[in-house]
Amino acid sequence: MASFRASFLFLSLTTLTVAAVVSGHNITDILAGFPEYSQFNSFLSQTKLADEINSRQTITVLVLNNGAFSSLTSGHPLSVVKKALSLHILLDYYDGDKLHKISNGTTLTTTLYQTTGNAPGNLGFVNITDLKGGKVGFGSAAPGSKLDSSYTKSVKQIPYNISVLEISAPIIAPGLLTAPPPSADVNITALIEKAGGKTFASLLVSSGVIKTYEKAVENGLTIFAPSDEAFKARGVPDLNKLTNAEVVSLLLYHAAGKYLPVGALKTSKDPISTLATNGAGKYEFSTTTAGDAVTLHTGVDSSRVASTVLDSTPLAIFTVDSVLLPTELFGKSPSPSPAPAPEPVSSPTPAPALAPKAKSPAPAAASPSAPIAGTPAGSPAETPSAAADHGAQEKAAGVHVEVSAVLAVLLVVISSIVLS
Repeated sequence: MASFRASFLFLSLTTLTVAAVVSGHNITDILAGFPEYSQFNSFLSQTKLADEINSRQTITVLVLNNGAFSSLTSGHPLSVVKKALSLHILLDYYDGDKLHKISNGTTLTTTLYQTTGNAPGNLGFVNITDLKGGKVGFGSAAPGSKLDSSYTKSVKQIPYNISVLEISAPIIAPGLLTAPPPSADVNITALIEKAGGKTFASLLVSSGVIKTYEKAVENGLTIFAPSDEAFKARGVPDLNKLTNAEVVSLLLYHAAGKYLPVGALKTSKDPISTLATNGAGKYEFSTTTAGDAVTLHTGVDSSRVASTVLDSTPLAIFTVDSVLLPTELFGKSPSPSPAPAPEPVSSPTPAPALAPKAKSPAPAAASPSAPIAGTPAGSPAETPSAAADHGAQEKAAGVHVEVSAVLAVLLVVISSIVLS
């Protein structure tokens, strides 16, 4: 009986451990094993939609084989293909069983296209209907749209993280493929001004940096435009005290020479180079993500990506809360000053003993200079750098602590059940 209980406990803990580890997904790797979806997979990477898919916890991708997908790519620019593809990415989990158990037989589900803000009405939703004879149809949720596509087969599932389903034909929202692509000569400064960045736009024009931006668009460009309030914030250097070359470098630092939509920023693990990057300086920044919020870190300060002004391959424009200050111009952020050491507390004068009660000597009072318990005598106090390393180790181990806590709770619950 004891052996059975031990085996049951071991299997339960193993199951939880596996479930805790399996939490991420990579759509590119998943589709790499299916050559019939190679074109679909390639365009997910080209449009950066793969990064958006990988940054979300619950997602369903409706894939098309190479033959069915060709109608989306033929004669259409990448920006239009991206819109069409984003309509095939559902922000919910669906597998074969769930498709046949839809309440009332039909539902409208949100797609990634809806999150762009460029889908008026119901254009960003997909209609899923369980038809007669076990067939499931897909179509645009726009009024009058037909269910021109149907569920073909299940490709891959990681419940309830990601599901990949094959459908027979593309889902096309009315006017999606016939809409004119974004103008190649989009007015960057006008868009930035309209988004509340008049100061930044004015600096781009007066310095001539706007011409550099415009030339870089063709190969991909991402702009991080500080708001007018950001230039008034405390701690922002007086730009009048900078040389012309330094102002140019500062403005170039606010743009990356490649197309980086929000999904790409969320999944970026390496430092991101900017238009200011050259042999004399890195001029890079890194990113961190908390939920849907993305923060840029320069080494001097941090700034949150506030809003999306434009996301149209190959150009993305965002507003940011703070002016980005590169270390090459403004040095590294100062390390926090160590807290002052506490002053020694003098030992109180002992009261005279009334009468000796025992011959054993009283324990000696702790000396102010005595080492802390558990610390070898003479060991130096933890330095700020050591403390920082220790903090980094704790942060890196955060996920292990979380899983360990869950395992500990389960162990207590299972033990109480088995032993009762």
